[in-house]
Amino acid sequence: MSDYAKALGARLRAIRQQQGLSLQGVEEKSGGRWKAVVVGSYERGDRAVTVARLNELAEFYRVPIAELLPGDGPGRHEGASKVVIDLERLEQLPGDELGAVQRFARSIQQQRGDYNGRVLSIRADDLRTLAIVFDLSPAGLIEKLTEWNVLVATPIRP
Repeated sequence: MSDYAKALGARLRAIRQQQGLSLQGVEEKSGGRWKAVVVGSYERGDRAVTVARLNELAEFYRVPIAELLPGDGPGRHEGASKVVIDLERLEQLPGDELGAVQRFARSIQQQRGDYNGRVLSIRADDLRTLAIVFDLSPAGLIEKLTEWNVLVATPIRP
């Protein structure tokens, strides 16, 4: 059994447990589509899972497939305490996608009474909320913000 298979299995188990499901519960909830013994073997790393099956499992758990993957990939930045957005750069960029970020930033400024106008710290909870709007993980949103060149600093980890 490879280290990757073990790590993948640990992620699968963690997602299942976060949803309050036992292996038997997965089988019941899926109407028998996912057999407890099969899911258990994936979680132990005893059985290889294809990308197609992993995608189906992600859909069953209602999480992005990247959340099932081990390592420091997408979705592993939930521990980030905040990111800092350059508001001046954000306001200068065109595009519908950015409009959602601009409105969200204005909403946070209003809630906090923070109108310095240059930068805005986005906390982990705010980042997760905004990521949902874009149907991304927090890490995926950080990547988008980086592509748009609106981050002042990289995410700060505790």
